[in-house]
Amino acid sequence: MSERMSGADGTEWNATMRKFGAPATCIRNYAHWSVLLRPRQATLGALVLAAREPAQAFPELSAAAFSELREATADIEQALQQAFSYERLNYLMLMMVDPDVHFHVLPRYPEPRTFDGREFEDRGWPGPPDLSHVNQTDESANARIIEHIASCWP
Repeated sequence: MSERMSGADGTEWNATMRKFGAPATCIRNYAHWSVLLRPRQATLGALVLAAREPAQAFPELSAAAFSELREATADIEQALQQAFSYERLNYLMLMMVDPDVHFHVLPRYPEPRTFDGREFEDRGWPGPPDLSHVNQTDESANARIIEHIASCWP
């Protein structure tokens, strides 16, 4: 079972969430899910959708978490479409290194996108995402991406 830590507001962050920068990278919390910016931006607006329940296998999640997954993914898709006009969206559930239930959410683009004076490439287009490629950002650039996505949240 993953070690969990609580923030000042009582929000619990599992080890996988913390690896992806929680609480600083958190865009939105739901009852059963958290949406985080993926600090290593393989594509512009790459996110992590992490289960808040202590589960390390998909079927371990509660029925309520599965039900809320629909709302969270609909909100993600609407916000990312408004924020960056992606062409496709990929959800990857890898969980090889980070065992807590989570998805990598990768907006996909046929051409480079520019945001905040930086160019972001999708080197895997039109095939599978290239997670080995990272569009270079820093904490302040990531904070601006988070702010922009949050401003587009439904």
